[in-house]
Amino acid sequence: MTGHETREAGYTRAHGRPARSGLSTPSGSSREVASAPSGPTVGPQATATAATTIAAAGRVGAADRRGLQAGVRGVEGPADLRLIPPVVVAWLAAALALEADPTSVTACCAGALTAAAVLLAVTWRLGRRSGALNRVGAARARRRAGSVTAVVIALLCATAAAAVAALHAADSHRGPIPKLAREHAKAEVDLTVTGDPRLIRPRVRGPAPTPPALAIDAVATRVRAAEHTPTLRAGGGPAQRVVRTRTPVLLIVDLRGMARAGEASAGYGEAEATLGGRSRPGASRGPDEPPAAADARWRGLLPSTRLRVRARVVPPTRDGDRVAAVLRTDDERPPMVIAGPSDLQRTAGRLRAGLRAASDGLSADARALLPGLVVGDTSRVPPDLDEAFRATDMTHLLAVSGSNLSIVLALLVGPPHLAARAERRGLAARLGVPLRLTALLGGVLTLGFVVVCRPEPSVLRAAACGLITLIAIGTGRRRTLLPALAAAVLALLLYDPWLARSYGFLLSVLATGALLTIAPRWSAALRARGVPGRLAEVLAAAAAAQAVCAPVVVVLAARVSLVAIPCNLLAELAIAPATVLGFAALAVGPLAPPLAVGLAWCAGWPVEWLASVARTGAGLPGAGVSWPGSWGGALLLAGVTVVVVLLARRALRHPWLCAVCALLLVVAVVRPAPLVRVITGWPPPDWRMVACDVGQGDALVLAAGEGTAVVVDAGPDAGAVDRCLRDLGIVRIPLIVLTHFHADHVAGLPGVLRGRAVGAVETTSLREPPGQAAFVRRAVSKAGVQHLEAVPGERRRTSGLSWQVLWPPRVASGPVAPRPVTLRPVTSRPAAPTDDLPDAPDTASPGGTPALPDSAGTVDTSAVTGANDASVTLLVRTAGLTLLLLGDLEPTAQRALLAAHPTLGPVDVLKVAHHGSAHQDHQLLRSLRPRLALISCGADNPYGHPAPRTVAALREQGARVLRTDVDGAVAITGAGGAPKASIRGRRRGGRSSPSRSRGGVGAPPAALRRSRCS
Repeated sequence: MTGHETREAGYTRAHGRPARSGLSTPSGSSREVASAPSGPTVGPQATATAATTIAAAGRVGAADRRGLQAGVRGVEGPADLRLIPPVVVAWLAAALALEADPTSVTACCAGALTAAAVLLAVTWRLGRRSGALNRVGAARARRRAGSVTAVVIALLCATAAAAVAALHAADSHRGPIPKLAREHAKAEVDLTVTGDPRLIRPRVRGPAPTPPALAIDAVATRVRAAEHTPTLRAGGGPAQRVVRTRTPVLLIVDLRGMARAGEASAGYGEAEATLGGRSRPGASRGPDEPPAAADARWRGLLPSTRLRVRARVVPPTRDGDRVAAVLRTDDERPPMVIAGPSDLQRTAGRLRAGLRAASDGLSADARALLPGLVVGDTSRVPPDLDEAFRATDMTHLLAVSGSNLSIVLALLVGPPHLAARAERRGLAARLGVPLRLTALLGGVLTLGFVVVCRPEPSVLRAAACGLITLIAIGTGRRRTLLPALAAAVLALLLYDPWLARSYGFLLSVLATGALLTIAPRWSAALRARGVPGRLAEVLAAAAAAQAVCAPVVVVLAARVSLVAIPCNLLAELAIAPATVLGFAALAVGPLAPPLAVGLAWCAGWPVEWLASVARTGAGLPGAGVSWPGSWGGALLLAGVTVVVVLLARRALRHPWLCAVCALLLVVAVVRPAPLVRVITGWPPPDWRMVACDVGQGDALVLAAGEGTAVVVDAGPDAGAVDRCLRDLGIVRIPLIVLTHFHADHVAGLPGVLRGRAVGAVETTSLREPPGQAAFVRRAVSKAGVQHLEAVPGERRRTSGLSWQVLWPPRVASGPVAPRPVTLRPVTSRPAAPTDDLPDAPDTASPGGTPALPDSAGTVDTSAVTGANDASVTLLVRTAGLTLLLLGDLEPTAQRALLAAHPTLGPVDVLKVAHHGSAHQDHQLLRSLRPRLALISCGADNPYGHPAPRTVAALREQGARVLRTDVDGAVAITGAGGAPKASIRGRRRGGRSSPSRSRGGVGAPPAALRRSRCS
């Protein structure tokens, strides 16, 4: 399931001083990056950063900044690191104890306590002896005693954390739930919801996407399961045992209504508003309620609601997870609510629903982002926008964090360094509220913030730091921020040891620590070299947070963003106004909805800016680079970061060197096509066709002029096919051909349409499966592109490219007379209607090979038994090469194709049917005798594609077999019947630079000469 990332920022962001405020500072990610909170699985590519930990409103002027800096230098002195070692060892102990054997944990705790007792005894003896020593000896003894005391404190903290973690782990796996999970049994379970429902977006697995589902964190409180005994109840049937428990679980609910409608996501503001306002025990409709309405009621559940579900209990996918089991229910009925949410949660639900309602009239991006920016509600964020935020490392903006709290508290308290002075600012000071009452109000506001925005790791961290600082303000005692951060982390680890295994919490703490320790020094260094103070602060904050978070992020995302810092710096301009206006709309929504709508409209402008920055940054060719996604890769990136920092210190002394480095970075991000081709060799010059590496699916690109191509299929992933087309420099597409409607061929269509001029989309006439056919119709209609159906015998051409549709027959409408047409060059969308295009002469193709005779009237239509057999099959000619693209034809349809076109073959290049599966007609392969055979499939796919016997059969016919799962993207070049192949890079042993071969892929010349592709 998909994971989610969030942002982290502290109180200093409200007034522009990242390491000197009185509350928590900006930091990294708040929500689970690799997996949904408390979820059993780890999502792909997840990514987070804390680069935008910058001041939000610039509330303090230059004079205030100079005064604060002088105060910090003169009063606080060096950072207090005494609590750091205890926190680190406690963190490690908790993380290990959660998965360790209880006996081992007990033994380790006993050993640590024994060691601490021994060290305390040694310290006591050293203290007694220090009285008899001279001054130098006594000072040395006190230093030793201090070191021993620090070790004792670390041991005690580690022991406490390990013990608490072991108890939490034992509680999670006690009771009947784990046993039922091991047996994959069904049970009736009473649950208490502990988090908002999270949408699991459909993923493409082969021909069909997984159905949309909801993930709901809950605690099982009562279990009813059948006894495994022959005892019968008085009324008949097996006896049931009712057991009370308190076990954390994850509830997965299939959204049948959405699946039937073919929808991937939908808003649920109305549903949550209804349930939040009128939920009551037993408020469940009957079984006849439509599936869509039932889905809405599931999505509207609020924390603290009590449910009763009938579900299958299965183990989590990972050992050592927070949840003891996963409950899967596919019941089409709405949830059976046995007790509604608490008044507090109902109020929070109304506030969140009011914000969604206020933002309904905004543009699509603003409507999706504003609730996420203010309260962490990401239900409306579409996949393409989410991907753009991931590519730019701006996903921390999609959910709440400490920055929201910092801005709210700044309005109340004002700059924290002035909070205890007569010149303190903020709303409380203007209203004459006493200092201690101000601190108390800030505490209440912090607790309310946690309830409304949900207790995510970053929110808890920011709230803990904020409460500690508010206590310091109320008592009049100064506290440095680093000890406050350490104390907050230690308290949270003891409260919830599972945070020790949370990547989001780790990123949050790392980024905050970097802003407290590294950012001030880097800011001072930049100011010493003439950088303006405000710019130096934001640059230092962004760079420090990125430097410490990147090694952890790369473990999760296997990539490094090159545009993270500049994009986050640009986003900083809009964060504060969007957050303040959004919180204002949240507060007034239940009381004055029209005013909330106006405030949301004002907030929509800065939110649109955030979306524009994310989309623009993600659209750059060099937005990110691949990196090993392991802890070894993290250590390598950390080493590279240290080297870069050391070199940067020297480079800052030479402005011209800085300018050269900045220019190189711009070139790496923009990647001018001519320069990239010279350096990487990709794409090769005069390429004719490219099989994109899109995983388990098909996406073929046929060159049709400079920046122009015909695309055949779109693959399963919009991002992958979009990157492939960007690498090829494709900006105009006269025609997109979708061979059939299986998800691994059409799910990536939005990526093909994104930012390109498209003339028309042509599909097969068999609209199966209906859900995917509807998805294509919606995508084509939204893009304003013409939708056509392929006709057998149809011949088209554009520039030097021509092709003929060989299959499928028109099953429903009967034979249709073929009509040759020429596609006009595409300059804008939509293209002119096909009927207005001039007819092309029915002559030979550019390669001189005559077109196949039309035989649509003699085709055996009974061969079309499913979506695969209805694949649009194209015979393509370009630069004297003949290419046959078979889609996913099965053996029956392959035999019918050969019977309809007995003169078919030989061909230069064959796109092997159905990803090289074992279901091939060997008579067709013998007739085609391809020189190159392309197989588009995904690495480690669960279907065993390509089949070894298919590869062997192709090689028996003299074909050189190229596979995208091994070779990456494959480009076909050459002319006049002599095809050549270039590959983007091998996957085995890591992706390498592109290599060029005559008819082969990275093989020795002797081996290549065996191929007939020379």
